[in-house]
Amino acid sequence: MKLLITGGHLAPALAVIEELKKTKPNIDVIFVGRKYALDSEKTVSLEFKEINKRKIPFIPLQAGRLTRLLSLRSLRSLLRLPLGFFNALFIIRDQSPDIVLSFGGYLALPIVFWGYVFGVPVYTHEQTIKPGLANKVIGIFSKKIFVAFKESKINFDVKKTIVTGNPVRQSIFEIKKKPFLINKDRPVIYVTGGTLGSHSINEHIKNILKELLKKYIVIHQIGDTKEYHDFENLSELKNKLPEDLQSRYFLVKHFFEDEIGYVYSLTDLVVGRSGANTFFELVNLKLPAIFIPLPWASGKEQQFHAEIFARNQTGEIFHQIETSDKLMRIIDKMINNIESYKDNFKSLSYLYQKNVSQFILKEIFK
Repeated sequence: MKLLITGGHLAPALAVIEELKKTKPNIDVIFVGRKYALDSEKTVSLEFKEINKRKIPFIPLQAGRLTRLLSLRSLRSLLRLPLGFFNALFIIRDQSPDIVLSFGGYLALPIVFWGYVFGVPVYTHEQTIKPGLANKVIGIFSKKIFVAFKESKINFDVKKTIVTGNPVRQSIFEIKKKPFLINKDRPVIYVTGGTLGSHSINEHIKNILKELLKKYIVIHQIGDTKEYHDFENLSELKNKLPEDLQSRYFLVKHFFEDEIGYVYSLTDLVVGRSGANTFFELVNLKLPAIFIPLPWASGKEQQFHAEIFARNQTGEIFHQIETSDKLMRIIDKMINNIESYKDNFKSLSYLYQKNVSQFILKEIFK
């Protein structure tokens, strides 16, 4: 039997693949995704690297986005829609999967569509509290829709929608590999802009870096987008710092699956975007966060996720248009009260769902 996995959310896909390898090792898996992180650059994507590390066949696909906003960029993306559907047709025809499992997004839509046309059972998982347009369309073609938030159900056919929670990578709980060694003599702040990184977040950290390093150890996942040269610029800034401050600053382009558990094990406070996967990982780890919602995220989903943390006093919200000094003040405030923030995670216990990957696999292989 062959399972085709596709979609824009890598972390839950890896969690399901991990469970599949343990419980159903005879199932053949293929992955359809982005070979390059950005269409405008030739930077190899993290998903390509992670899937290849697992020796799973990776089939690259470029596709256009569905968007309600009209701009030059969205028009260019719209022109790629027919190409994405054309290539997806041949992928489904040539690979002949028995099941398609989607983790949402514009890339998954053409694969899901042709899977449905060819009579292949399609299943999808929706990570966010506010699904985007592509995911709502994907839901139409899906046999079953798994959602992370009960609030998401109203966006889909309730008869085929199941609230499962979000599949979480087991690797976040395990120390498998140490990309560097840290002598933890003070609080550790983990700054992350997600898989691609965030230029806005990187700029804020650059503005307050010296002040941060006087008090804290900073692990900074910068991303590998070439446009802004953030990694190079921050590496140069690090080299100009006094030696004692340099020793407290750890910057990387991205962390691999076998490295992230070590990072989380050291972290006291996370500063980053509030995407669904980060949200659920921090809920499971009971790690407080300063969330910086992506302003143009579909349906303001990141704002909703951040508000859940803020309401339950497990985190704070910082908007990227605010001053870097304000971010510094929020960091100090949270570190000084970090135990209280951690204790408040008991109010989010309703979001803990065990064995989500197991449940999804049981449903699709019924």
